[in-house]
Amino acid sequence: MKELTKAEEQIMQELWTLEKAFVNDILERLPNPKPAYNTVSTVVRILEKKGFVGYTAYGKSHQYYPLLSKKEYSRQLFKNLAGNYFSNSVKQMFSFFSKEKHLSLQELKELRNIIDQEIENKSEKS
Repeated sequence: MKELTKAEEQIMQELWTLEKAFVNDILERLPNPKPAYNTVSTVVRILEKKGFVGYTAYGKSHQYYPLLSKKEYSRQLFKNLAGNYFSNSVKQMFSFFSKEKHLSLQELKELRNIIDQEIENKSEKS
């Protein structure tokens, strides 16, 4: 899977939120200073060529929609991150982030609760 550039990801974030949108709809939601209409239109067409976006044509207008869900993109991005930087070890990755991000005690407890719940779920299935 191809990764998104910063500009492409910004457009995709809006499309994931809107679900379907014309270029003007996306442009309205972007922060100031807003890019030019043509810039947004170009990025959307690039996303289409990369297979991230589809469209429905209404005359000369196109309504765009994501072909890949945010969850699926996140899953693939996470998999690439773990593989490229942490030898496919989720343990190494979480260890790195827990130390580098200086997680608070509360955040660490929340992560432990998530892990404990997953252990319980997997134990029930065994």
